[in-house]
Amino acid sequence: MLTSKQRAFLRATANTVDHILHIGKGEISPAMLKQADDALTARELFKGRVLESCALTAREAAETVALQTNAEVVQVIGRTFVLYRPNPKETKIRLPK
Repeated sequence: MLTSKQRAFLRATANTVDHILHIGKGEISPAMLKQADDALTARELFKGRVLESCALTAREAAETVALQTNAEVVQVIGRTFVLYRPNPKETKIRLPK
């Protein structure tokens, strides 16, 4: 569970990150979950976007992907969401205490 200070730090860090996951009318597929899992392992933090053609809201999509990949939802704004999962082998993002 992230503290408010850690969540604020991750939101600030995510400002410079580009969207790498786009969820459209195909919704959330196993291949998309694999892509999200690989991105979290490599980057620890990424942004996703829910396209207008998707039946899910950004909150629903973020929570579904987070649940399937054991990540945490950092932020949801409009159609954009940010997910975080620390890499147990080599941590790249040092969270404040």
